[in-house]
Amino acid sequence: MMRTMRRTLGIAAGVLTQVLFVATVWRLAPFLWEIPPSNAGSLWIDLLLAAQFNVVHSFLLYPAVRDRVERIVPTAFYSCFFCVVTCLGLLLLMSCWRSNPMVLWQFTRAGRVGMAIACGVAWMGLFYSLYLAGLGYQTGLKPWWYWVRGRKPPRRSFQPRGAFRLLRHPVYASFLALIWCTPTVTLDRGLLIAICTGYVYVGSCLKDRRLLFYMGAAYRQYQARVPGYPGMPFGPLARVVWQEERAELPVASANASLAVSQPEPAAAVL
Repeated sequence: MMRTMRRTLGIAAGVLTQVLFVATVWRLAPFLWEIPPSNAGSLWIDLLLAAQFNVVHSFLLYPAVRDRVERIVPTAFYSCFFCVVTCLGLLLLMSCWRSNPMVLWQFTRAGRVGMAIACGVAWMGLFYSLYLAGLGYQTGLKPWWYWVRGRKPPRRSFQPRGAFRLLRHPVYASFLALIWCTPTVTLDRGLLIAICTGYVYVGSCLKDRRLLFYMGAAYRQYQARVPGYPGMPFGPLARVVWQEERAELPVASANASLAVSQPEPAAAVL
């Protein structure tokens, strides 16, 4: 009886997670295109709303935090848990966001059409890069589906392909493009752009560190071949010079097509 109840609750949790993900994306698209006017409020509210999403998102991805969460949440449901928390953070941000009427810049006519095209390209880039990274792992669908069938998820191999051969963080790049591709930038939207731009830089650095933790030398070699973003001449997001004697991080395997025992619940929906 108890086992049947747990299975029923597990199936319901997985289905509701996917519904929540679709509903969040459905609401996110018009919000990112042009934040709808709302009751004016302090920009501090917007600052806190943006901070809660970015901080919680990175906090849950930290390996030590994930290990502790998995003591409570079964491993098969961790990605679902992460997806739910991310979606709720976005919904909170969108529901409580305060607008400011001051216009910093605005596109009209041809400029607006150009922004619409750029926005569409950014959305295609986001889903393309999520597909390459494993969309089923981003939403928790794949680990949950293996659990439903009573099977253990296969070990994920580290094999960069497509856009990941040109830059290490195409998901973050696409998401940032969506933040910037808007025809009207008011003061509150400018704040969101500034915060998200800073977060993408910091989040990319943190993701590199996480993947180094999980993959060790294989990821270090990847960093030596591919920059975080094209045109980065120096810093942590440029190509990293590979020196074998510096490979002091945990190495799960010496093979470049290293298999990861704990799939990275990437950022994802950021």
